[in-house]
Amino acid sequence: MLLLPRGNRKTSLAAALALLHTIGPERLPGGEVVFAAADKKQAGIGFREALSIARADKRVNAAVKVSDAVNSTKRITLKSDGTFLETLSSDAETQHGRTPTFAFVDELHAHKKSDLWGAIRSGLPKTKGSLLIIATTAGKGQENLAYELVAYARKVARGKIVNPAFLPILFEPDANADWQDEALWYAVNPGLAHGYPSIEGLQRLALEAKDRPGDREDFKQYHLNMWRDQSTNPFVEMTVYDEGSAPVDLGDLKDRPCWLGVDLSSSGDLTVVVSAWKDDDGFIVWPWFFCPAENLSERESQSGAPYVRWAKEGLIKPTPGNVVDFRAVEATIRDLCAEYDVQEIAFDPALARNVLNNLLDDGFPAVEMRQGALTMMPAITELERAIVGRKLQHGGHPILRWNFENVEVQTNTYGHKVRLAKGLRHLCIDGAVATAMAVCRAASGSSETSFLNNAAISAADLAW
Repeated sequence: MLLLPRGNRKTSLAAALALLHTIGPERLPGGEVVFAAADKKQAGIGFREALSIARADKRVNAAVKVSDAVNSTKRITLKSDGTFLETLSSDAETQHGRTPTFAFVDELHAHKKSDLWGAIRSGLPKTKGSLLIIATTAGKGQENLAYELVAYARKVARGKIVNPAFLPILFEPDANADWQDEALWYAVNPGLAHGYPSIEGLQRLALEAKDRPGDREDFKQYHLNMWRDQSTNPFVEMTVYDEGSAPVDLGDLKDRPCWLGVDLSSSGDLTVVVSAWKDDDGFIVWPWFFCPAENLSERESQSGAPYVRWAKEGLIKPTPGNVVDFRAVEATIRDLCAEYDVQEIAFDPALARNVLNNLLDDGFPAVEMRQGALTMMPAITELERAIVGRKLQHGGHPILRWNFENVEVQTNTYGHKVRLAKGLRHLCIDGAVATAMAVCRAASGSSETSFLNNAAISAADLAW
C-alpha cells in the first residue's frame, strides 16, 4: 500500500506498473490487468498515461491493440497472447467474475462504494502470483474502507501485525506536525525535490491557507497526507474528542440520574436517543440510533459510512419500511426510563408531537427543546466545554464519533456558536445534536431556572 500526497505522480506510476504486467516481463500470457479508479474521469486519466507510454515506442505501439471509443471500455491488448489492461471505476456496475493477475487501485479514499474493491480483492486469489497495489492520498473520516486499510498498514509498518505479503509505504507526518514547515513538505512529498509537485505552487497555496480554514484543511489533506475529519469548519478537534473513548459500563449507571436528548428524523437522517449522566464535573453519554431498514444500503452508498455493518453489530436499530418507525423509538425511551433514573426527556418538537404527547399522557418527564439559536447556544457551549476540558466520556461509539466528525459549527454576527450543521447533505450530525441537548439538560439538573434569566446574556448575544 502506497500513501502519497497529491502531485507526486501516483497515476504515472500506476500506468507504468500496469504496462509492466501487460506488455513487460511481469505479464502472464492471457492475463487480466486492472486499473481501478474512483470514477470514469480518473480512470481515463490513468488510461491516457498508459497509452502515451505505449505509443512512445514504435515497437510497443505496433504490438498492441487499443480500444478507446467514447463511453466504452478502455483497453490495451497485447496482440501476441491476449494479455490486456483495462480501466474500471467504482461508479460503474459491480465487476464480479474478474480474474486479475495485477490490479492497481488508485485513490481509494475517493471510492464511494466498496463493490469494485470487493470484486477485485476476491478475484486476485484465482491466479497464482497475482499482485495488488493500492495508492491513495489521505482521505476523510474513519468509517470508510480507505481508513481501515491505512490503519492496518500502519500496524504492519510498526510491527504490531506481521504480514510478509503486505508492504506499507506511508508518506505521512505526525498528527501534531507543523503544517507550515517546508522541511515537512519535502519529507512527505518524495517527488518535491524533483519538481513534483512545484515548491512554488505549494508555497502559494500555504500562504492563502493561513487565513482560510477550509483551504488549510485541504492543503493538509491533499499535500501533506494528514488524514482529515469530515468537517471543514470543525466543532472540536477529533483528537481531543477521542480522549473520551474509555469504555462506558451502562450497568454501573442504573442508579444515577439520567437525562435524554432525542433528535427524530423521517428517512434522510438518523434518529437518535442520547443518554447523559453527570460524572463529577463532567458527563458520560451513550447513544441509541435508528434508521429505516430499507434505506441502510442507500445511505451507505451515499455517505460511504458502513450502515449495514453497524446494523449487524447492533449499533443501529433498523425499523421496518423506508421511514423511521417512531413507535420503536418511543418503546426504547420507555425501556430506558424503566432501566435508568431518567430525570428528563428533551425533544426537538419538530417531528416529536405524537411521541411527546404519548409520553406526557403516561406521566413521563418529556419536555420541548427547540433547536433554534435561543436554546442551542448554551447547549453547544456546555458540550464544547465538556469536550475541550476532557470531561466527556462517550466510550468511542463509532457512529457517534462519525456524527461529530461531520459537524460544522455556525456562528452569529457576534461570533457566538449558535448552531451545529453539516456540510454535505448525506452526512449525519444527529448524534452530536442530541448529545448537546442531553448534556445541556444534565448540566442544568433539576433546576427550573432558565438561562434566559441570566443578566449577562443580552438580546444581541442571541441574534442570529
